Amino acid sequence: MEKLHITPENIARWLEQLIGSGRSVYAPVRTGERVDFKKIARPEEVASDYVQTTQSVKKVVFPRTEELFSYRKEGKQVSVRQPDLQAIPETVVWKIRPCDAAGFASLSGIFNWDYKDGSYNARAERLTLISFSCATSDEYCFCTSVGGGPGSTTGSDIQLTLLPDGGALVEVLTPKGERLAAEASSLFASADGMSKEEYLARVEKRFDAQQLREKLDQAFDSPVWKRQSERCLGCGACAFVCPTCACFDIQEDARGATGRRVRCWDSCGFSLFTLHTSGHNPRPVQSARWRQRVLHKFSYMPERIGQTGCTGCGRCSRACPVNMNLLEHLQSI
Repeated sequence: MEKLHITPENIARWLEQLIGSGRSVYAPVRTGERVDFKKIARPEEVASDYVQTTQSVKKVVFPRTEELFSYRKEGKQVSVRQPDLQAIPETVVWKIRPCDAAGFASLSGIFNWDYKDGSYNARAERLTLISFSCATSDEYCFCTSVGGGPGSTTGSDIQLTLLPDGGALVEVLTPKGERLAAEASSLFASADGMSKEEYLARVEKRFDAQQLREKLDQAFDSPVWKRQSERCLGCGACAFVCPTCACFDIQEDARGATGRRVRCWDSCGFSLFTLHTSGHNPRPVQSARWRQRVLHKFSYMPERIGQTGCTGCGRCSRACPVNMNLLEHLQSI
């Protein structure tokens, strides 16, 4: 890992250079009271003074709706057209938080667990993550309880920690990061011996993840699921804002002789998610669906792919219309 220093003026120059390089650059953009990741054309569009974006940026590797293939029928002949994965542009995500950067490890584990997903991997290979460590947090943040932290570098290619003078300590972490930093080498100076710890937010550890897993191993038939889910609407907001949720549905969009097959976001919290063609639903009530969500993230995923399905970003609790707070539920378990 190489440590560099960059001045406030050069941060703006660097971002301008990235935008002008032909890459797709996504960054947090403020629209009214919301801050969300959008493709930007100017450094001035980037938002400041916020804790977390409303939604994660997982859409850059796992689009909300994605065409898997299209087809055309002519008599008995069927022609199939596959998407051109080589046309996927080089992408940079600027000012992603450490909890979001860590979420890409969970997504990669899911999309490569038993089948190597070509579309996901093509996008991930062309993706570079420039994270900004967290100087502030709120009551919903619990990254330190799931192995992360305000200055965690897991998943990041480069991380910036803003300094009081408006400049930043730059940690170059991966070969992707090295290539990006090398393109703008004149903008950086050495920062050997500089530490970021005093500039990071303080996020208290709220529970022990290993102890939680041990509790969950014995909790499948616990009445806690009914108690916790009594307010749940099954709206899916928590899944759609989550940086690690990867449930999807595959649907046919056919019109006459042409059609396409698409993959779109779904949620295990929806009542139709596990509905069989026979009419049987193995998770017929919301408590069973809530149990699946918690066990999947904190028990099944660690067992299957070695990754916790939660980064402690707190988005699900912020987005919930009935104030279901995941942190409080995990603490109670």
